[in-house]
Amino acid sequence: MFDIGFSELILIAVVALLVIGPERLPAAARVAGLWVGRIKRGVSSIKEDVARELGADDIRRELHNEGILEKERQILKETSDKANKILSEQPLQTLFEDTSKPKDSTPVDKEQSP
Repeated sequence: MFDIGFSELILIAVVALLVIGPERLPAAARVAGLWVGRIKRGVSSIKEDVARELGADDIRRELHNEGILEKERQILKETSDKANKILSEQPLQTLFEDTSKPKDSTPVDKEQSP
């Protein structure tokens, strides 16, 4: 977490021994340990809260996407119903009636015509 090596820990321990003294060093170490534990629990609690909120955001996003999908399904159903209604009113033969009659598609050359 802080990238503190063993030599740095020894240096901190020696400085703490000189500054605090041998009589109060165990009590100071205990208090420091309690503070470190509280900080770790606080950070862990914050991480859990953030993870829970992110999960809630994911759920909210999924619900929003479901709402959009439901609207699209409704539009698709309405379009399908309209198309079926049109097809039931007019058979396909009447819709494509012009295609059944063959047309002469060869061009007429005006110079060679009698």
